[in-house]
Amino acid sequence: MTKSRSRRSAVIIISLLLVMIVLAMFSLSVGSVNIPLKDVVRSLTGQNLGSSELILMKFRLPRILAAILIGAALAVSGALLQGVIRNPLASPDILGVTGGASAAAVAFMTLFTGFSIHWVPVVAMVGALLAVLINYTLAWKRGVSTYRLVLIGIGLSTAMGALTMFLLISGPAYLAAQVLNWMTGSIYGTSWKYVQIIFPWIAVFIPLSFLYAKELTIQTLGEATAMGLGSRIQVTRVIVLLYSVALAGAAVGVAGMISFLGLMAPHIARKLVGNSYTLIIPVAALTGAILLLLADLAGRMLFMPLDIPAGVFTAGIGAPFFLYLLFKRKPIR
Repeated sequence: MTKSRSRRSAVIIISLLLVMIVLAMFSLSVGSVNIPLKDVVRSLTGQNLGSSELILMKFRLPRILAAILIGAALAVSGALLQGVIRNPLASPDILGVTGGASAAAVAFMTLFTGFSIHWVPVVAMVGALLAVLINYTLAWKRGVSTYRLVLIGIGLSTAMGALTMFLLISGPAYLAAQVLNWMTGSIYGTSWKYVQIIFPWIAVFIPLSFLYAKELTIQTLGEATAMGLGSRIQVTRVIVLLYSVALAGAAVGVAGMISFLGLMAPHIARKLVGNSYTLIIPVAALTGAILLLLADLAGRMLFMPLDIPAGVFTAGIGAPFFLYLLFKRKPIR
């Protein structure tokens, strides 16, 4: 990488980080009760502000942090999948990852009502892992073809969606509204407990994904070229898929089905910094965090006093974006 390109990439990363911080501070400041930015800063630095302190520290700050962590997790998960499958249309939705996580979480919420809701992220990760194992097993034929992974993943996602609706319909009626809100993709009411649950997964698996950034960059050149350069394609594919599942499962377990974020953020990152996964991963993480912060802010502010799930806005933007890619973009070769 040339010195000028390295400098440009550093400027992009620092700029995105600053945008994320400014947007987070603005989100902390506005709401049904507006709090001046200077009071937000004072509260974050440990100066007690009475009622404003309660609003900021108990309700808004965990929600903002959750949005950053979930957005980064889904974005990196999508970037890893696009690198493994070498297809710009790949996302956690396509391989059945989010479908499996959602079905497992809904099954837990409807069938095991006596257990703590804080087990939902763990159950979602198990469901996501089982879905990918089924997909990978069915796709195996003297190695795994990315085309079989995608086709089986689409079928698996459809099946998981049907199972989720069956569980929802057959479950207790009083849980229907809660489960439907979760399925739409919402971080409303996120507490510090959820931040504590998801943070270790992001803190472990996003740094680990950097270990395979070079491998993913090589594999974008094609399987034959990658093998000629010494890339261990199947081993890398399994490990990176597991990383992607862990990130997407943790995010879905906390926030539900936030659609298309894992599709959009890697594309924006690739447009900004090129095809090097050493740069795509951090830029996608920051982009995903910014997109989810914007979606959550729109959900809180545009239709007050209603709190619209962030997943409604990501789906509203992501669906046209997907169609644009489908007709205008070519798969990564």
